Amino acid sequence: MEFTIRKMIAADKNIVIDMMRGFYKAFTITSGSEEIFVADVDACLKNSPYLDGYVFVVDEKIIGYGMIAKSFATEFGGECIWIEDIFIDESFRGQGIGSKFIQYVKENYPQKILRLETEHDNVNAAMTYRKRGFKELPYLEMVYIK
Repeated sequence: MEFTIRKMIAADKNIVIDMMRGFYKAFTITSGSEEIFVADVDACLKNSPYLDGYVFVVDEKIIGYGMIAKSFATEFGGECIWIEDIFIDESFRGQGIGSKFIQYVKENYPQKILRLETEHDNVNAAMTYRKRGFKELPYLEMVYIK
């Protein structure tokens, strides 16, 4: 099995959007929307200064994707990388691909604060993140969407 992580390209758009549908339906409290999925992928493809998109490829087949957002964390006094999405096709889960993406982010964004979110009932993801050095923060997250 030949596994690679690479930046998203235009030819990946429909595959990634289809994966986003599954990710947002299964693993987030919001179900997203086609408008959001397209905007997110387009931001990745247009070299946004805020969002980078990656695909996970096995033997030339896209089997997942990840997105990271860039910000500044005043609480920690430094640049912050939010691992926004990690989605892996069900048949490839449990093979260390999520861990490989986290390691990829650590190597490509050295000296940055890494943050992520997961649902409380996504036990496998939380376990993976803890093994990779992430710690839980005792926050109540809130959002305002106009």
